[in-house]
Amino acid sequence: MPTYETDQVRAWIGHTAYGSDGEKIGKIEDVYEDHVGSGPEWFAISTGWFGSKQTFAPVAGATADGDRLILPFTKDQLRDAPNYDTASSMDEFDSDRLYGHYGMAWEEPATTTGTARVDVDAGRDDAMTRSEEELNVSTRQREAGRARLRKWVETEQRSVTVPVRREVARLVTEPITDANIDRALDGPEIRENEFDVVLHEEEVVVDKQVVPKERVRLETDTVQEERVVEDTVRKERIGMEADGTGRTGLTDRDR
Repeated sequence: MPTYETDQVRAWIGHTAYGSDGEKIGKIEDVYEDHVGSGPEWFAISTGWFGSKQTFAPVAGATADGDRLILPFTKDQLRDAPNYDTASSMDEFDSDRLYGHYGMAWEEPATTTGTARVDVDAGRDDAMTRSEEELNVSTRQREAGRARLRKWVETEQRSVTVPVRREVARLVTEPITDANIDRALDGPEIRENEFDVVLHEEEVVVDKQVVPKERVRLETDTVQEERVVEDTVRKERIGMEADGTGRTGLTDRDR
């Protein structure tokens, strides 16, 4: 059967014991060694009205869960275990029946009878430790959204003024001179005649070409802001109760 160190078990005194089914059993009042004094083996748990009875439960298999001590037995199993009046002597307790209830082997000791109480006051600290929760806030990075570049084509109307040239005909007369007399007398004297002159003009020719104008890219900037974090925390409080006076008190830090 596994055993525990006395100091380890002593820390559980004053805690509340619960069964493996989660039911409350009672407050742990004392710890007792086995009949040969090899180590702590039994919890004495106050039960009944106003804790008038004490029930034994094995130390082996018990586990601590915060302020709760979980025993490897249901409430019904512990309730049916042998119990004794807190005013009776431990020497009067039937150890054989106690071991048998939990299916534990019992060997009659050669020189020792009954169950020995562990000296729980030896080296015991006379002060309590008050603890409280504090908020420990940190940050982590996560994706908050996405920004993307998107290019599309729009059309718009542009107006450009372009100068163009064109030819126009005008009538010019010149007098007959010695310089042009020969050409004037060339040909029949009187007849009908036509002479064409080709007129030219400039026309507007529109062409398009793609010209790069600028480069666009995305960059990220980091901005810092403050956020308020709120959460609930627990803290222990320690008070004083004086028997017979009805006076109570709190530590200064608990006020």
